[in-house]
Amino acid sequence: MTTQAAAPSDPVRIGNASGFYGDRFSAVREMLTGGPLDVLTGDYLAELTMLILGRDRMKNPDRGYAKTFLRQLEENLGLAMDKGVKIVANAGGLNPRGLADALRELAARLGIEVAVAHVEGDDLLSRAGELGLGAPLTANAYLGAWGITDCLRAGADVVVTGRVTDASVIVGPAAAHFGWSEQDYDALAGAVVAGHVIECGTQATGGNYAFFTEHPEIGVPGFPLAEIHADGSSVITKHPGTGGVVTTGTVTAQLLYEITGARYAGPDVTARFDTLVLEQDGEDRVRISGVTGEPPPPQLKVCLNTLGGWRNEVTFVLTGLDIDRKAELVRTQLDDALGAEGPAEVRWTLARTDHPDADTEQRASALLHCAVKDQDQKVVGRAFSGAAIELALASYPGFHVTAPPSDASPYGVYRPAYVDAAEVPHVAVRPDGSRVDVAPAGATKQLTEVDDPELPSPLPEGPVRRMPLGSVAGARSGDKGGNANVGVWARGDDAWRWLVHTLTVREFRRLLPETEPLTVHRHVLPNLRALNFVVEGLLGEGVSSQARFDPQAKALGEWLRSRHLDIPEALL
Repeated sequence: MTTQAAAPSDPVRIGNASGFYGDRFSAVREMLTGGPLDVLTGDYLAELTMLILGRDRMKNPDRGYAKTFLRQLEENLGLAMDKGVKIVANAGGLNPRGLADALRELAARLGIEVAVAHVEGDDLLSRAGELGLGAPLTANAYLGAWGITDCLRAGADVVVTGRVTDASVIVGPAAAHFGWSEQDYDALAGAVVAGHVIECGTQATGGNYAFFTEHPEIGVPGFPLAEIHADGSSVITKHPGTGGVVTTGTVTAQLLYEITGARYAGPDVTARFDTLVLEQDGEDRVRISGVTGEPPPPQLKVCLNTLGGWRNEVTFVLTGLDIDRKAELVRTQLDDALGAEGPAEVRWTLARTDHPDADTEQRASALLHCAVKDQDQKVVGRAFSGAAIELALASYPGFHVTAPPSDASPYGVYRPAYVDAAEVPHVAVRPDGSRVDVAPAGATKQLTEVDDPELPSPLPEGPVRRMPLGSVAGARSGDKGGNANVGVWARGDDAWRWLVHTLTVREFRRLLPETEPLTVHRHVLPNLRALNFVVEGLLGEGVSSQARFDPQAKALGEWLRSRHLDIPEALL
């Protein structure tokens, strides 16, 4: 793929305009009008989104794609074509062919000449039993970049896909632009890293950043773009004049987001995150170089979603004195009212948000949350919420709840599976309608952990002060199914020497008592001065099941940063 704005020897400018289904609607226009761009990408899919789209498809088999994307292009498709900008997005969800057809209809109605292609093959639902995947609501393999690459080389202006890896919408255009082959592992790995940084949108430009207080001018961050070079190195930046910041810190935070260890596996290449180097390359410019790649593993990951049952919840407000006894009273009353035939799962959580001698009623109040689940909708529907509200005049003094009684709502269960790549069709449907099979990777390598790196010497002993961990370390956390990921990084060599020897798995568990009974893995990334912790099972059956107060573990890292421990005064 070439464009008028760039030749293959120049970097290809790939921007992002969506980090999730529901991201800033205006981002497409902002990216198209804010500065030079060759390709505009969007990531609309997540584990939860696939469940949402699966339920959409149950209601209407012609749906199952991200309708927001279609509305965005109704406003901006002509602008993109006028500027010679290619568009690649995974908004096709469970129905990329349907979205491609809808785009052609849209272009015809608008009088815009556009070549639309799509990538399919990821949807394994019809073969789930045959592949040993059970009977899920959705079953989608994570495809790679080569279908996108083929469509672009065949002249596509817009390519929509189903469930490809998040980075693939960036890797595909880069591979098409530079003519990379499947064996250009280092270049591919570099593009994967660039894609991983920008695919979550403004998280690379100061959004959700641990040290946001140091950037009072951050405003509303602009969306990121990657200038990718022929060797796979890149510069992460943003359009001039847009909000936010791009620093080695904001890029480090996003590099640590939802990964495991040093090997980041994908369907096309395994990128070695322990080899990359970050350098500030000017204002709002961070260069990423040195990434090495290895052959991908022989299996593809599959996202499986099932309908797990029905859930409901009620939150009681407890105000003033005797909070614990009020909680005990209403809990006993509701448990008795529900009886032995009550919900299969009942979870109580008391959040002591109350303050003594408070100056407002809200500050004097605590929240008692009751969440229930069952396979029977009636058990957790009005039977549950009605029983809670019937206590209004018969329970603790000051009884009230945060919301009126509600009916039950369905919840989903996510689990990952793996299938041999040869079992998954990967098809590029070109603008002329011809179908091209994309072969699985020719060379593969089983994924293994890297050897433990050599650690720097500990800091010499000296005076310490009891302070929050966040005084010297940043963090970003997220979810992978039922597991939580917490990346923690230091901002200097001395702070790294202290962090890597202090924040052990044992200390991590002490600081976050919820993780004490769970399996915790620690991964060390010295080149980023970072540690990544994977907590197995903290999120139950995944975000769709709403098993926890923070179901996607988005704030887990900030809880960790708020915890106090002895920090050397030399670092403060």
